[in-house]
Amino acid sequence: MSELDVAGLQRRLAEFAASREWQAYHTPKNLAAALSVEAAELLEIFQWLTPQEADRVMEDPDTAHRVADEVADVLAYLLQFCGAVGVDPLVALAAKIDRNERRFPVGRPPGRAARVSEEGDRHSSE
Repeated sequence: MSELDVAGLQRRLAEFAASREWQAYHTPKNLAAALSVEAAELLEIFQWLTPQEADRVMEDPDTAHRVADEVADVLAYLLQFCGAVGVDPLVALAAKIDRNERRFPVGRPPGRAARVSEEGDRHSSE
């Protein structure tokens, strides 16, 4: 089975967990915690690197493999979490991008620039 769409990957993850009788442990709280841990493991790879070293991290095959594994772990837990709480991650991301396009109009400088709230009024981004 080589389904590389989100729903297919979620099915594979659910089947993997079910075949090992792990469903009782895959609560939203536990999955959110596991997601956080895996994201921290990804961050750990970069923890003491300079910005220049971080830009070249994928040039080392061993480090590149570690990064790819942690990305896979983060995505796996995120997809399982979304399944547990009933969130379509692609719909959620598209909606968030739409909101951010309205909140942060083109042409505004980054940093302490004013942003537009969801209601259309201006706020400091602090």
